[in-house]
Amino acid sequence: MFINKWHGWFRGTKFPCSIGRGGINNVKTEGDGVTPAGVYSLENVFYRPDRVSRLLLPPQAIPIRKGYIWSDDPLDPHYNKLIANGTNWKFSHEKMFRADSLYDIVIPIAYNRADPEPDKGSAIFLHVWRGPRIPTEGCVAVDWKTMIWIAGNLTGETQIVINS
Repeated sequence: MFINKWHGWFRGTKFPCSIGRGGINNVKTEGDGVTPAGVYSLENVFYRPDRVSRLLLPPQAIPIRKGYIWSDDPLDPHYNKLIANGTNWKFSHEKMFRADSLYDIVIPIAYNRADPEPDKGSAIFLHVWRGPRIPTEGCVAVDWKTMIWIAGNLTGETQIVINS
């Protein structure tokens, strides 16, 4: 999959996308709104089972439960990690079970994931957008229909190439 400022391409199909309010850059820090340039693996598909049919997704898709959070606090020992029971988490985090539809289907992008470096950026996802060209906080976002299609066509070898 290839992503630039306004479009993505995957399996021969072009689609509109949104990126971070800080644009695409090789240098990323926590909270800067930058979408990190580079080549990354795409991780597991997560979805809201109360909003998305399992039949539309790959068999390994993981349901998002109410207590799921993603740490975005550089001081947290679990920085840039999913926490399954984060209801009373004392560090800053993203709620994965949201009232809006942004994380109805969400795929973590393997940026700063293997051995997360504090303050280098966290919670970089491919997710459902708010609308065309409405910037994200650093993620890549697409419309709901495209997100379903991407999730259903991923393989274990799929990578995302983000380039300005």
